[in-house]
Amino acid sequence: MPSALPDGEPVPDDGALPAYALAGAADRPLGFYLHVPYCATRCGYCDFNTYTATELRGTGGALASRDNYAGILVEEIRLARKVLGDDPREVRTVFVGGGTPTLLAADDLVRMLRAIRDEFGLAADAEVTTEANPESVDPAYLAALREGGFNRISFGMQSARQHVLRILDRTHTPGRPEACVAEARAAGFEHINLDLIYGTPGESDDDWRASLDAALGAGPDHVSAYALIVEEGTRLARRIRRGEIPATDDDVHADRYLIAEETLSAAGFSWYEVSNWAASEAGRCLHNELYWRGADWWGAGPGAHSHVGGVRWWNVKHPGAYAAALAAGRSPGAGRELLTEEDRRVERIMLELRLREGVPLDVLRPKGLEASRRALSDGLLEQEPYAAGRAVLTLRGRLLADAVVRDLVD
Repeated sequence: MPSALPDGEPVPDDGALPAYALAGAADRPLGFYLHVPYCATRCGYCDFNTYTATELRGTGGALASRDNYAGILVEEIRLARKVLGDDPREVRTVFVGGGTPTLLAADDLVRMLRAIRDEFGLAADAEVTTEANPESVDPAYLAALREGGFNRISFGMQSARQHVLRILDRTHTPGRPEACVAEARAAGFEHINLDLIYGTPGESDDDWRASLDAALGAGPDHVSAYALIVEEGTRLARRIRRGEIPATDDDVHADRYLIAEETLSAAGFSWYEVSNWAASEAGRCLHNELYWRGADWWGAGPGAHSHVGGVRWWNVKHPGAYAAALAAGRSPGAGRELLTEEDRRVERIMLELRLREGVPLDVLRPKGLEASRRALSDGLLEQEPYAAGRAVLTLRGRLLADAVVRDLVD
């Protein structure tokens, strides 16, 4: 089942934020994340806050069934308008994730987007993305999304090899994600991402190269490639623990990352975040950059996390509890953190160091600055940006990013 929410102080029933959280808001971009918690089946590696119909049966999930979910989520968007008061910002990015958002009718996704437009307004160049499973869309569905205002789509491809998809419990067939890219292009989508996973038990280097080649051959302008993380409590973790399938070690993950960098770079893609490559500046995911740069976003939906002006909060996880809170006129928030300046400094280093632009050296403390000099001499940071006052990871540094971050935050 999905992982537990963190501890935190209670969220006020009306969702009110401290006054300081809204100070200077006009100078920060605002995004929305909309969480759709439904999946047709549960993938063996997934610990996200998602639910199948069987898991919701008899648990109050009917309060937020797929059929009425859009209307419930719209109520949280209206709550956001009340909480943010006279905040003048138009919304810069919208990202619908899950779960499988495209299990909802296209009209439902458009309805949620329309509520954001009605309550806040959308910037003229707003990026509007939805995730989609390849088996859950067709040309008519994609055309309805595009007509309704979506201009970016992210397909969960994961692998081009059937035996790898089987280990991951993915239900689409090889070749379907590539067909989806063509259908999305025909529907008018300008920006398309394919998500890939490397390091699945039983995957070979050749399997991984085949997945990269298939993804590139489909013609997206963005590719995300993530190392498989085996989360406790998942079916995949249980299978590995029982010895049914082997675990993949860190050296294999590193080799696969190097293959990805070589293959994607040769195809004209550039990394802009450790796990993300784009064919152009316009192809970068602006919504994720809000996260990485510590901007403001409102996360609507069960278990969704939000951040505004140094206040971070998260919603109750279960769809039934989420729907009940909104029906009672209460915030669905389960808890929140009031971040200190030091919290925000540390998070800035942790997140911005993953970006191609890196992090300014002047946010480092003396011990962190000393560690950055060691990282530079060890070939983990690039020389030229360092001389200009920024810590930027080299390719080797990207392989050891977590260790570099741990040293620099001191």
